Amino acid sequence: MSVTKLQRKRHKPTPGSEPKLEPPVERLSDKPIGIWKTAFKKFMSNPFAVVGLVVLLFFIIIALFARVIAPFDPAAIDLINANLPAGSEKHLFGTDELGRDVLSRLIYSSQVSLLVGFSVAIITVVIGSLIGAVSGYFGGWIDTFFMRLVDVMYSVPTLFLNILVLSIFGSKFSYMIFIMASTSWMGTARLVRGNFLQLREMQYVEAAKAIGVSSWGIIGRHLLRNTTAPIIVSATLMVGGAILAESALSYLGLGVQAPETSWGLMLSSAQEFMLVDPLQAIYPGLCILIVVLAVNFIGDGIRDAFDPSKKVRIPRRRLQEWRKNFSKSGI
Repeated sequence: MSVTKLQRKRHKPTPGSEPKLEPPVERLSDKPIGIWKTAFKKFMSNPFAVVGLVVLLFFIIIALFARVIAPFDPAAIDLINANLPAGSEKHLFGTDELGRDVLSRLIYSSQVSLLVGFSVAIITVVIGSLIGAVSGYFGGWIDTFFMRLVDVMYSVPTLFLNILVLSIFGSKFSYMIFIMASTSWMGTARLVRGNFLQLREMQYVEAAKAIGVSSWGIIGRHLLRNTTAPIIVSATLMVGGAILAESALSYLGLGVQAPETSWGLMLSSAQEFMLVDPLQAIYPGLCILIVVLAVNFIGDGIRDAFDPSKKVRIPRRRLQEWRKNFSKSGI
């Protein structure tokens, strides 16, 4: 027998002595989880925020497809069928004093209220972010000028100013959005300025200046991106405030005018029939309450989602399944 065969026979492993293979080690992902993905998980783990988002999407869909969903023309007058109670034939929510279908008016009112809310929020965020960014980044006399302007705007009674402007120039839809946005940007400006005062001292800003990036480039590419989370929260909460402000102005007769309709205008029309048919006021009031509450839940959920101290909540049932499957004691 040759030497090679003897060596193979000598080193042949006996049964049961084979080396055990270790399980492959899972490689960690090279790319870390982004802030947006983490925020989305935190947001979806908040039941109040998810319910608020579903409710808001429901009203948005109703507003977009109002012509298809509404059974009647909201401005159609039918004096023969005036003041019909809820549950009447062909009129689920009844009719008002002019015979107009209440359900159709509620559906069309969602268009005006949501449009005002989102329009005012967008314009407010643009104006406030621009003023806050310029004030916080450049500082000096620019910061002093804009912050004193903010103080002056805060000292003016907003509702009185809105009533005064709409009384002088008329209750046009565009005027209402403009005056409401012009008196609501101060909180966003202070929020953005506070973040910019902190972020402008970071090392990446100094590096951007060293390589020749312009001031507006630093503001747009670096600082505003890191201020996106608080701006989104501020804009979300601004929607609810704008809807309430529009409802108040329409209730006073300075907002949306007939033949257009809004929830605030429906409340103003129903105040004369509170003792006869209180449901005419309850329906638009509930719509305002539900939408504003849903928007506030969404805003709180977004704020908690971008808060690093808040951890992702794991459902109790999932924790029990993990303990059952992976606990050594089996408890």
